[in-house]
Amino acid sequence: MSQKPAPTDLSKLSIRGEYERHGAEGYYDEFGAVYRNPHEAIVIECLRFAVAQWPVDLSNVLDLACGSGEATLALRELGAGRIDGVDPYTTDAYFARTAVVAERIAFAEISAGAVRDRRYSLMVCSFALHLCEPSRLPGLMYALGQIGDDLLVITPHKRPEIRKSWGWEKVGESLIERVRVRHYRTVARRSPGT
Repeated sequence: MSQKPAPTDLSKLSIRGEYERHGAEGYYDEFGAVYRNPHEAIVIECLRFAVAQWPVDLSNVLDLACGSGEATLALRELGAGRIDGVDPYTTDAYFARTAVVAERIAFAEISAGAVRDRRYSLMVCSFALHLCEPSRLPGLMYALGQIGDDLLVITPHKRPEIRKSWGWEKVGESLIERVRVRHYRTVARRSPGT
C-alpha cells in the first residue's frame, strides 16, 4: 500500500510517471488540491513571449485547465483584465494561489456546451490540451471557436495537432526550451490581412 506524499514532497514526483501509474484523472483525484505545475517558469516565459509577439486581447481571458493558476498569475502581471479559470480537478490549488474560485468544468463539458453563453477575447491552455482524448478534440475545438477567436496553447509535445477543418488556423508558433507556444485564430472570424 503506497502512501500519499505530503504536499511538500509532491514536487519530487514525476508527473508523467504518476500519470502512467494512476492515469491523468487518478493523479488529479489524488493530488489536485496541492498540484503545482513543475514547468511554471516556462509557462510564464511562453506567455510573455506570446503577448509581446502576437496581437492578443487580454481584456477577458479563459484559463482552460487552469491548474494552480500559473497562467492566471502570469496574465495578471501582463495586464489582463478579467480571467476565468476552469479545471475539473485543481480548483482548491487554484484558489490557494489566486484567491479566485475556478469552475469545475472539464473539456468534455465544454464540448457539450457548458460555457456556450460566454465570450472571451482570449483563451489560454497550458500543459493540458495534449491530454484531451483525440476523439473529443474536434468537438472541443468547435465549442471553443464559438466562445472566442484567439487561443494560445502551451504544450511540451507536438500534440495536439489542431486542424483547420475544426475551425482554427495556426497563425504563430515558437519553441522555447523544448516547449511550444502556439497562437490559433478562428477561421470564420479572421479579419482580412490577419
